[in-house]
Amino acid sequence: MANSQRKILVTSALPYANGPIHLGHMLEYIQTDIWSRYQKLRGHECYYICADDAHGTPIMLKAQQMGLAPEAMIAQVQAEHQQDFADFNIQFDNFHSTHSEENKALASQIYLKLRDGGYIKTKTISQLFDPEKSMFLPDRFVKGTCPRCHSDDQYGDNCDNCGATYTTTDLINPKSAVSGATPIMKDSEHFFFDLPAFEGMLKEWINSGSLQIEMANKLAEWFEQGLKQWDISRDSPYFGFEIPDAPGKFFYVWLDAPIGYMGSFKNLCDKRGDINFDDFWAKDSTAELYHFIGKDIVYFHSLFWPAMLEGADLRKPTSVYAHGYVTVNGAKMSKSKGTFIKARTYLDNLHPEYLRYYYAAKLSSRIDDLDLNLEDFAQRVNSDLVGKLVNLASRTAGFISKRFDGKLAKVTDNSLTETFLAKQNVIADFYETREYGKGMREIMALADLANAFVAEAAPWQLIKQEESQERAHQVCSHALNLFRILCTYLKPVLPQLANDVEGFLQLKLTWDNLNQDLSGHEIKPFKALMQRVDMKNIQAIIDASTENLQVTSDASNEGSAAEKKDTPASHLSPLEQEPISPEISFDDFAKIDLRIARIAKAEHVKDAKKLLRLELDLGGETKQVFAGIKSAYAPEDLEGKLTVMVANLAPREMRFGTSEGMVLAAGPGGKDLWIMEPHEGAKPGMKVK
Repeated sequence: MANSQRKILVTSALPYANGPIHLGHMLEYIQTDIWSRYQKLRGHECYYICADDAHGTPIMLKAQQMGLAPEAMIAQVQAEHQQDFADFNIQFDNFHSTHSEENKALASQIYLKLRDGGYIKTKTISQLFDPEKSMFLPDRFVKGTCPRCHSDDQYGDNCDNCGATYTTTDLINPKSAVSGATPIMKDSEHFFFDLPAFEGMLKEWINSGSLQIEMANKLAEWFEQGLKQWDISRDSPYFGFEIPDAPGKFFYVWLDAPIGYMGSFKNLCDKRGDINFDDFWAKDSTAELYHFIGKDIVYFHSLFWPAMLEGADLRKPTSVYAHGYVTVNGAKMSKSKGTFIKARTYLDNLHPEYLRYYYAAKLSSRIDDLDLNLEDFAQRVNSDLVGKLVNLASRTAGFISKRFDGKLAKVTDNSLTETFLAKQNVIADFYETREYGKGMREIMALADLANAFVAEAAPWQLIKQEESQERAHQVCSHALNLFRILCTYLKPVLPQLANDVEGFLQLKLTWDNLNQDLSGHEIKPFKALMQRVDMKNIQAIIDASTENLQVTSDASNEGSAAEKKDTPASHLSPLEQEPISPEISFDDFAKIDLRIARIAKAEHVKDAKKLLRLELDLGGETKQVFAGIKSAYAPEDLEGKLTVMVANLAPREMRFGTSEGMVLAAGPGGKDLWIMEPHEGAKPGMKVK
């Protein structure tokens, strides 16, 4: 792989400045930091920048709740964020804030270029307005009853219960999440970015290989739906930047947030004095620009952001890399289960590089969700880092210090070293392409070879005989050289360990010196580099993270929650708990193809707490379905039963495989679930009418 020096600017998505960093966030910063550190290790001019995303209604309201000015609150949160990142060994070249003079100037410049280029439109819209707080309400600050399933206390844009999406005006009995007041409709003039004007450019850019295939396919769906103009303004009161020539109007947070990448880099350029801002952002820039983001913000980074840059006559990203979510023990992070883990809670109990390695060992270039299985985490760290890597040095270094004056011997048989060095391009390519998991497997396979070599040579036996002591010297010296190569390969992932190893070996771990001759080189006495993970520490993290959901409201960052019913759900009839959904037409119902199916096979799904995998026989065709009925049925009780399934439901890709339909069941959930069982005489494949 060619290694001519490259100019690279890399970013992670900006953390929002109204709450702490948690382990879900840390996946992205660790992924990006590893990539950035690798580029620097190879000698490239690479800058990793980030900033706190500090604007918006939630920031304003949170500051009010705390009795602070927004500026004071975001400064406090920024200090906490930066400490968490530093303690996880995230090496930013600059960490700034979107509430900065650099960002304000750049946001205004870009907006004015878009406006003067004819890409900003105005129109009057009607929005829900809180008459008590005298403010327009974003979707997430309106709560009410879902128009589809009639679940209470749902947000103004989507229902957590049934997954429906809608507009705030569709909500039944809407209430302001800020004051609890019933909102009214009010007109306001808003500014819109003309995204459809860039459709041709965006299609060309997306198809140029700048995006992962999953992202490109998703964006193609949005093109099919038709691009729409994007509302980029918000009305006062709002914490953000006022729009030039528009008193009382502010930039929507998602306009100035990505410009925050530029603002942070401009701040770095001004502080350093030796970096040219235009070399990285001008239209004709030959530098590389990479954004690492979560899959939930693909739309903003792959449509709005490149279109804004194009309209402002600036360069577009080289690539945008998305990753999936973090689950813990196979499920969403949960406060009640103690698996919604803050970065600081982890750091109070465990070494940061354990998590860096575990994430690296499971990361790929795809947009897959990553499961932090806490038991597997402990086993993998103990096996790979302690049992294989550190053990290689701990079992050999003592002999060098005690018997050979701390000096390494000249190794005569370098065949194993050559095997290690032959892997450098393979491992380099895995770092470059973000296939960290494959890279870690290659490195640990080498560690296995090194440990097998030491075990077979048994220097602890050789050292006992005068005639074999020189052989023991060579074996231990060879092992420590292999250890050096492994630690160099792992330096982007384990920078703190690499630093400690550099002190122990008294040399720098560099990619260019992988084949360095260490004959006669003196090392320091070995000190323990890592300790095994104790499950007591993991339990301490869970205990410290567990919260009582009855006293912890999801609305804590949004003002007062909407009113809730006082009647316990257990006192309501099933119809009262789940009212009948709005009417549909006969034509709508006719689209659903319900069929009798025989459950030919049922089995547990590894690492899934709610799912069973069913093979459903339709009398000539078999479909696979993942059904959330594990709490109510044992697999052996289902096989052979008839049931009813939705046979024409579009296949859904899940972490465990493809689900090709849905079985029908009644009940509120948990153990109280009953699948539909037809009377005797029904046959697989029969249509349910």
